[in-house]
Amino acid sequence: DFKELSGDDYFAKNNEFATWLKEEKNVFFSDLLSESARELFAEFVKAWNRGKLESNYYEGIATAPRTAHNWKIKK
Repeated sequence: DFKELSGDDYFAKNNEFATWLKEEKNVFFSDLLSESARELFAEFVKAWNRGKLESNYYEGIATAPRTAHNWKIKK
């Protein structure tokens, strides 16, 4: 059982969306323009609402791949 999504869930489901982008479209969220991201989010919502995604999407994703950039942060 899962809650259906709409375009209003763009920010609430951003980790799931960013993960889906990388896994299904091989695109990083940071590489998209706002309009393209919204269009792809509509595609993601359709897949979500049809129950076509892997269970981890519905369980919730805490962090997502955002960029291809490899940050060289020193510890």
